[in-house]
Amino acid sequence: MIKKTAPFPDEKKILEFIRENPGRASKREITRAFQIKGEEKIKLKKILRKMARDGKLEKSTKSKLHAVGDLAAVLVVEINGIDQFGDLTAKPLNWELQEEPPKILMFAHDRRNKLVIGDQALVRLTPNQDKGEVGYVAKIIRKLEQKSSQVMGVFHADSDYNAFVEATDKKDRNKYLIDKNAWNGAKDGTLVLISTSQEPQKSRQVKTRSAKVLKCFGSVTDPKSISLIAIISQGIAIDFPDEVLRETEKSEEPVLGKRHDLRNIPLVTIDPSDARDHDDAIWAEMDPDPKNSGGCHIIIAIADVAHYVNPTSSLDKEAKKRGNSTYFPDRVIPMLPEILSNGLCSLHEGKDRYTMAVHIWFDNRGKKIRHKFVRALMRSHASLSYEEFQTAQNGKPSKRVLPIMDSVVFPLYQAYKILTKGRIHREPLELNVPEKKIILNKKGEVSSILNRESLPAHKLVEEFMIQANVAAAEELEKKQSQCMYRIHEQPSFDKLETLRQFMESIDVKFAKGQVVKPKLFNNLIRKVKGTPHENVISTIVLRTQMQAKYSVENYGHFGLSLSKYAHFTSPIRRYADVIVHRALIKALKLGDDGLNKNDTETLFETAEHISTTERNSMIAERNSTERYIAHYMSTKIDEEFNGKINGVVRAGLFISLTDTGGEGFVPISSLVGDYFHHDKGHQLLKGENSGITFQLGDTVTVKLREANPISGGLIFQVINEKLMTFKLRKSSGKNSRRPRNWKRK
Repeated sequence: MIKKTAPFPDEKKILEFIRENPGRASKREITRAFQIKGEEKIKLKKILRKMARDGKLEKSTKSKLHAVGDLAAVLVVEINGIDQFGDLTAKPLNWELQEEPPKILMFAHDRRNKLVIGDQALVRLTPNQDKGEVGYVAKIIRKLEQKSSQVMGVFHADSDYNAFVEATDKKDRNKYLIDKNAWNGAKDGTLVLISTSQEPQKSRQVKTRSAKVLKCFGSVTDPKSISLIAIISQGIAIDFPDEVLRETEKSEEPVLGKRHDLRNIPLVTIDPSDARDHDDAIWAEMDPDPKNSGGCHIIIAIADVAHYVNPTSSLDKEAKKRGNSTYFPDRVIPMLPEILSNGLCSLHEGKDRYTMAVHIWFDNRGKKIRHKFVRALMRSHASLSYEEFQTAQNGKPSKRVLPIMDSVVFPLYQAYKILTKGRIHREPLELNVPEKKIILNKKGEVSSILNRESLPAHKLVEEFMIQANVAAAEELEKKQSQCMYRIHEQPSFDKLETLRQFMESIDVKFAKGQVVKPKLFNNLIRKVKGTPHENVISTIVLRTQMQAKYSVENYGHFGLSLSKYAHFTSPIRRYADVIVHRALIKALKLGDDGLNKNDTETLFETAEHISTTERNSMIAERNSTERYIAHYMSTKIDEEFNGKINGVVRAGLFISLTDTGGEGFVPISSLVGDYFHHDKGHQLLKGENSGITFQLGDTVTVKLREANPISGGLIFQVINEKLMTFKLRKSSGKNSRRPRNWKRK
């Protein structure tokens, strides 16, 4: 056992701990064992990252660590033989090292599992103490069944007997043949879910599989099918169980009770014009305290979802399962039933609502002085859109905003200017990533695709929310309470190295080994602004960043340049925020509905789960947008568009359109007239004879050749005058390349 007074561990001590604790040596356990707190957690993270980079550590399931060459305590194996005594032997299913994997002997084989060579099983390993060929002894946890593959697709019937399914996934080029007795009521043009477990029958044209229809979802021509494809493909639940709905029906209207009364404070909500739920309301004033001259006092009031969602209820179980709300152009799949998400929890104008509110005071430099959390009752004085608030801020208030200009709009803007000073000082990552807004007509069809305008009002609300989230994390850490952190780790060594190499290729200095902060990337983007490299640098910097996620361990938020950060401001649509609310309730003794024992014991698993549901929602939203755009573009075949190269691979170019944001592919075979080589380091394709290049970030003109609304796929052809007019010189050597479209005449 590690003593409580143990110093900060070096690599040797860390490896010793991992080997002495097989199966439970995670970053979390190392932190606990060596009593690592605060900023030292970031130091530990860097050491573990270096050890992984140096080939000393590997990560197994659920963030467990083990030394390279050692196997994880729990892993999946494949039965690969029988030894001389008739016992089964196995090998790790995913073994990536060059040397032979250690031999695994199946201990006390349970014949009920009926394992045979080729089967896979989840096992618990014990290192073999006896020296010999056997490295580990395995005890079976469970046999892994070979599950049928499920595919979303469109049913096509050529006749009364012949039918096939076209997959909605643009990467799936299989052809699924459906026997007559497996149609399950499907008709031509029906959106279906099918299952197949057979190996594909290969042909020269396509791969074919036999399959059966599991479920039908209506006609693919229905505009609602576009988002439905993404929803089903990502396994997102649409309907709430009856038990959950019955629980929500028992929810009661708010009363003041022992809560702080904020109803006379002119709190307002500022959201998109089409928002259905309102999580947050804000208010500000210049601090009346003469000791804080030029400072401000702000209030951020957040819907008190924890009051309505009991930790032991079916409602909580369902909210946790969903993890978050998912947003599509035609619908919202909420985390909570509508009676709460769009009703009792939503901060509607003129309605009394329960809130968890935080008061925050800042000095005139934008530095936070203090904060205070309270459970309160509020009444929104106005539900404003970003555009409405911005217009008022610009001096043209609407009739309904005019009465609150002095009490709401001006003070909020004054406070924002103060908070901006603090933002400039910490300098978060500033990436301009344009967003697209899909406008649907009454039939649910795409009428237009617009650039989502970025307004100062957006940044104002964003900064208020950031400060509330920081206060939540700080308060929980101060109270030594468990917290659900929102972490964003600094870019990995490999990604930074890729960025550095690319910088060198275009003669832009990016020193190796320098301290990595958001400011570094901001300076890089500013340095190349207005140059031909501006687009490509912005693209690569974005791809260098890690994906944010939830964690019970704090590693800071790199992108926001914050050491502590927790999601607190959107509990209607994020389960992480509900957990943070409960943690604050318990830590500050604000009620008996805070974190319970089960919440606490499963916090690590919850963090992993909701990080996964968030990624699934993002994929679903992106795929839905792609299909809507493809549907919109399907009427524009052979039209030309301006775009940007956002990916270069050996097979061709990925293009992002400037106007619609649609993303498609240019096959390298369509680059006629020359033979193009792929330069991975420089992220480009270069013509062997012409010298013409297509590089990441380049602006190009393309012609639309194909648009598939089912898969969301777009196929383009580059329009390049130099390439079109280029004539290949006569070949004189036997090793000369011919263009890809060359044909003998």
